[in-house]
Amino acid sequence: MRVFKLIIKNALRHKLRTALTVLGIAVAIMAFGLLRTVIAAWYAGVNQAAPDRLITRSKISIGFDLPLAQKQKIERIPGVLAVTYGSWFGGIYKDPRNFFPQIAFEGEQSFKLYPEFIVDSAAMAAFVNERNAAIVGEATMKRFGWKVGDAIRLQGTIYPGDWDFVIRGVYTGRNPSTDVSQFLFNWNYIEQRLLQEWPVRAGRVGWWVIKIADPPQAATVSGAIDREFDNSADETLTETEAAFQQSFVAMAGTIVFSLKVISILVIGVILLVAANTMAMTARERISEYAVLKTLGFHGGHITGLIIGESLMIAVLGGALGVLLLFPVVDVVGNALRSFLPTFPIDPSTYPLAAGVALLVGMLAAVFPTWRAIHVSIVNGLRRIG
Repeated sequence: MRVFKLIIKNALRHKLRTALTVLGIAVAIMAFGLLRTVIAAWYAGVNQAAPDRLITRSKISIGFDLPLAQKQKIERIPGVLAVTYGSWFGGIYKDPRNFFPQIAFEGEQSFKLYPEFIVDSAAMAAFVNERNAAIVGEATMKRFGWKVGDAIRLQGTIYPGDWDFVIRGVYTGRNPSTDVSQFLFNWNYIEQRLLQEWPVRAGRVGWWVIKIADPPQAATVSGAIDREFDNSADETLTETEAAFQQSFVAMAGTIVFSLKVISILVIGVILLVAANTMAMTARERISEYAVLKTLGFHGGHITGLIIGESLMIAVLGGALGVLLLFPVVDVVGNALRSFLPTFPIDPSTYPLAAGVALLVGMLAAVFPTWRAIHVSIVNGLRRIG
């Protein structure tokens, strides 16, 4: 018990130094956790992908659409349970900076294949029966202050012109990590207008969403689908939803790799901050350690004092860093909501942050401990005065 009191008193000798060290470690731990959260957000779509869903797109690029006539052929392929489709709209709401995903869905069938989207029956009925009805994720509703019944106008880019929608419902996520930022509307709204204004573009969709009976047979079913359209004008590429999402993550591979490298460098910064403090502390107390040795304290006691103080500072900094992480993630998550719809703190961040803090506390005390133990009593006492 006396040792713990001595450790606390030692740590509080230089209150400003200790406070700044704790704050420095806290900021570094917070930065480490934030970087891990950003990386986890990049991979959120991959991790949440359903194993029984396949995505079929144009073999050239997702920017090329596919004929609606492919649907019947895909439905006949063994192992396929259901097929729906979607198209990227890419409209602008007032300002190009107001980005949010806008997708034209087939209708109720699309929502059946995405059970993680929770929609009430009244909203679904309106979505099916009203040409320009939209169902919007709760995050986007909050972002713009929309409410059910609001009329929303989007300026088309892929499909030029002004497009008027009425919000008929809000969808929520079955899981905390479900993307609730999308603006979903009925594909028939696009189709009817294309038939009137651009008939050559009608009857085409952006991609197919396919539910399969047996996830382990995903590769077999994918190959069968793509062979069906080999040597046609609209060849396809079919992959699991996870692989489809991974392709978007791969586009930002350099960014993700850089974030991983930076997160490692942050640990090095923490170590330097803590090691510098403990080195200064040990250097100032060399004479005290010599006196303790003359009183019968052995190396184990001195080791406990130095490592205990280092661990206490590191743990306090780590705890404060984790507490700071919550408000910072909220602020950064709101700022990046357009690009990273889900921004949850990865649960593994907490034990990792604790482990980093403990590791830094131990490593920072290694050299000061070695020096304190090996200094002779005579050389230590020479520093008195």
